[in-house]
Amino acid sequence: MLLRRLSLITSLSLACAALHAQDLATTCHATSSYDLTITPDRLQFDRPQPLPRQVELRDGTLRTEGTGVSLRPDDQDRLALFERELRALAPRAKAVAANGVDMLAAAMHDEGARLSLDPATRAELDRRVAARAVELKQRIAASNSTRDWQGNLADQYANQLASDLMPLLANDLGQQAVNAAMTGDLQAAANLRDTASDLTTQLRPRLEQRMQALAPQIQALCPAVQRLAELQQGIRGAGGQPLNLLEVGQ
Repeated sequence: MLLRRLSLITSLSLACAALHAQDLATTCHATSSYDLTITPDRLQFDRPQPLPRQVELRDGTLRTEGTGVSLRPDDQDRLALFERELRALAPRAKAVAANGVDMLAAAMHDEGARLSLDPATRAELDRRVAARAVELKQRIAASNSTRDWQGNLADQYANQLASDLMPLLANDLGQQAVNAAMTGDLQAAANLRDTASDLTTQLRPRLEQRMQALAPQIQALCPAVQRLAELQQGIRGAGGQPLNLLEVGQ
């Protein structure tokens, strides 16, 4: 039972943080039906439907569905500025994401301390969480496409973290409970079981509260996002359809 509870706890830890990050992503009320790939010489937008399904921007030139689009000089200037400002925004967004990973790692460290784990267990917990954080931050830094983040990555990382941390936490809390029972302190043993059980309901709000500190960093990106939406407004592809690369609601 303890093993099952701890598996749920570690999965919940990462999943709720990812969910809250997803909530924060709505701060700027921005959506896009495209996948975006950033390369040194162009921006590539792709989506299954509707037209245009493929949009390429390169220094103010526009191609949709592989066909060049004739643009007025002012529209060329707007698209060139759109590309420059989007490229400038990308590292800022990555920095916020990396900060979110650091916040989660710090929160998990504090949870380990709150559990009164053995010092060696806490050190190993910190080491494993830090290793996962480094892995995720490296993936963020290396990514140049939203396609890199397709699928339910929150569940994947939650499962990986659970399989990595669950035996460690289970052994420590289990040993604490055994030690307490062997010394006749049945109340302490019961309290340890209650602690593990309570984490399933108490950990999520605690982590969400910690992740609130990321909200101002997300909010700071919103003016740049709004600016991008304005720059591409009204520009159409080769077939006459609006690009709608980015849509910002109220």
